[in-house]
Amino acid sequence: MAFENILTETDNGIAQITINRPTKLNALNKDTIGELHEAFKVLDADATVKVIIVTGSGEKAFVAGADIAEFAHFGVEGGERLAAEGQAMLFDFVQNLGTPVIAAVNGFALGGGLELAMACHFRVAGDNAKMGLPEVSLGVIPGYGGTQRLPQLIGKGRAMEMIMTAGMVTAEDAKAWGLVNHVVPQSELLDFTKGIAAKIMKNSPVAISKAIKAVNAGYEAGVNGFISEIRAFGEAFGTEDFKEGTTAFIEKRKANFPGR
Repeated sequence: MAFENILTETDNGIAQITINRPTKLNALNKDTIGELHEAFKVLDADATVKVIIVTGSGEKAFVAGADIAEFAHFGVEGGERLAAEGQAMLFDFVQNLGTPVIAAVNGFALGGGLELAMACHFRVAGDNAKMGLPEVSLGVIPGYGGTQRLPQLIGKGRAMEMIMTAGMVTAEDAKAWGLVNHVVPQSELLDFTKGIAAKIMKNSPVAISKAIKAVNAGYEAGVNGFISEIRAFGEAFGTEDFKEGTTAFIEKRKANFPGR
């Protein structure tokens, strides 16, 4: 895949998407969001890809926010459309992707950058990372899911403080609050994240996809997550991965999941 604003590579089942706008600190503009959508869509459809890692180029920024110049002139309708289209095309799309997505946060993750990291299934941060939602300092609010996902991850009170102060938190604070799972030296970030990906790849991709769907169901308004889990649990019994996993366990050997 050839893109202007992102780089993609795949190695032994692990795909890496790198947002590559270093002169803009990897800020998200309309074109980058579109390219990210296309890359995630293609990689999710590739049966050889088991895990996707998303990161930013360089050592300064994962994504330092949205490209403000692109929407500074918008009115009410334009702003609402910007948020709705962005959420559908990228942020909700990533959250509901069947392939596991890990954010490797390699620097500033601000505004839309933090919202992208939060849309991923979990996050690993370099020790230089700083995270925040500074939108109220611009007279607007987080519009790519930030007001919803941040409280789910760190609790309402802390989320309110982060949003209202427009302040940044360190990687260590983010870990203590549950915003990121791990903090590692910047130089080890990608290797560490790929190590987690390798552990994920040992398991059934079909079961992982169903688990993602079941977990997400618990956060959807009007959806009973327990019922969704029961349904997904039952569906798993009809898969080849279930037959292989249980047979391998009984035969005391390593499972070789076909991914079906």
